[in-house]
Amino acid sequence: MDWYHEPPSWRIDGDTLTLTTAPQTDFWRAHTGEVHANGHFYAQPITGDFRAQVKVTGSYHSLYDQAGLMLQLDEANWLKCGIEFYQGRQHVSAVVTRHYSDWSLTPLPADPAALWLSLKREGAFIEILYALDGTTYHLLRHGYFPATERGLAGVMAASPKGPGFEARFKGLSIT
Repeated sequence: MDWYHEPPSWRIDGDTLTLTTAPQTDFWRAHTGEVHANGHFYAQPITGDFRAQVKVTGSYHSLYDQAGLMLQLDEANWLKCGIEFYQGRQHVSAVVTRHYSDWSLTPLPADPAALWLSLKREGAFIEILYALDGTTYHLLRHGYFPATERGLAGVMAASPKGPGFEARFKGLSIT
């Protein structure tokens, strides 16, 4: 795995990656032409269909602090999903970018201690699921995503508005 926009500090202990985000980092492509592509992305090359899974925790405190999974085909086609801090609480979030980013989010019943994510790709479709207990998964998004043979998949974190925060990723699996 390699870093794309390495964070200011990070470490790996066993199957856990812990990082601290830099301020003013994000992945976003606005319809106005504004592009943010400096979030932290720790990824490996993938080909064809795959499934990525991870447990995410973080000390979210500033607007849009975020951590989760990411799939990137190229600079204009990518998606990210995970926890995003919005209106003072944690939401499960997905951003799908096909030249321009869209955004969907759902408030969680309470700020969970952790969130488990599963991102599955089959052909030209993606499926994003999340669990609060590591067992019972809920569908967040199922939809079209351009079919291609090559891409990058891994974990991402960013702090678009805040000074940075600590995020942890445990048990990342990409198969």
